[in-house]
Amino acid sequence: MKQIGVLAFHGDVIEHLQATREAAKKLDLPIDLIEVRTKEQVKAIFGTCAGAIILAKKTLHKEAGQETLELMDMTIDRNAYGRQTESFEQKIGTKLGPMEAVFIRAPKIISVGSGVTILAKNNSEIIACEQRSDGKFYLATCFHPELTTTKFHEYFLKQIYGN
Repeated sequence: MKQIGVLAFHGDVIEHLQATREAAKKLDLPIDLIEVRTKEQVKAIFGTCAGAIILAKKTLHKEAGQETLELMDMTIDRNAYGRQTESFEQKIGTKLGPMEAVFIRAPKIISVGSGVTILAKNNSEIIACEQRSDGKFYLATCFHPELTTTKFHEYFLKQIYGN
């Protein structure tokens, strides 16, 4: 049984816990699901929306004093899709199949390094990607898959379990 953590200090914690449980159930994988509150608990990371910002090596329009993990070789523009009132939902195509994507004050991935694989685009804009680096696995989405599907959570678990 592998221990899977959900970062528990920003939005949609309950939704991510539910989506991860459902994904593990669909894949028949045993997991020990925990809420992560310290960096010592982190191994493989799946960051959605603000989580993608936290993973990026370079973040445009950071708040004063805002720190990130700087783990993924990508440049991201914080809140680039606009304010809360400009949030939207739309159908997207991904390497994991079609799905509804919910963008809430979403960031835009401006560029990625050569070690990053793009998993989804919204027209020409990168909205999901992954990177393997030094035995670690990172997955980032600009949207909130936990609100519409378990496909990305299933994909994340498959990468961790080697399926």
